[in-house]
Amino acid sequence: MKVQEDKPYDDINITPMLDLAYVLLVIFILMTTASVQGLKVNLPKASNAPSLAKPKTKSITVNNEGKIFLDTVPVTLAELEQRLTQLKAETPDFPVVLRGDGVTQYHCITEVLDLLVRLNITQVGLATKPMGNS
Repeated sequence: MKVQEDKPYDDINITPMLDLAYVLLVIFILMTTASVQGLKVNLPKASNAPSLAKPKTKSITVNNEGKIFLDTVPVTLAELEQRLTQLKAETPDFPVVLRGDGVTQYHCITEVLDLLVRLNITQVGLATKPMGNS
């Protein structure tokens, strides 16, 4: 019987490196899924529906005090109308997501919706939480 000599291991095992690469890929995918800028508000609940979130989507947020934000910039209703008119001139068919806090007075939301109708902005989504989340 011949005894094998101790040889250096000359094959590279890339399995741990690939495992690390896959884990990092999943982490990067999860971290970059934020789609629409906006402020944190307590959203009302509704059933699951397809999202209108696209790169050019504008977010209008009405917080629980009735203050209006375009993306994250505080605006008055008149300023909102001016900025949306300017955006509509640049991109006629851009989507808007309206985010209202669950305790916001209804008239604040309807004022913004009325403004969107007057400006003929037809792609409007109302942001809600899925039913399973609390």
